[in-house]
Amino acid sequence: MADFKYEIMEELGVLSTSPSGWTKELNLVSWNERPPKFDIRDWSPDHTKMGKGITLTNEELESLQEILAEIDL
Repeated sequence: MADFKYEIMEELGVLSTSPSGWTKELNLVSWNERPPKFDIRDWSPDHTKMGKGITLTNEELESLQEILAEIDL
């Protein structure tokens, strides 16, 4: 697997915490020194390990926000 770099530019919020201490978070992350994107994924407590996740551009996050606003919980 190729090496990659990441930097959490801003921790925006924790969505949930597992019994093992891993957290599902929404963060602003720069991948391979590129402009940061919004990122939702599981992280180990020290942020050295991560699970699979999803990254969103500003436009995609705005679309998601609109969709979520329409959901009746």
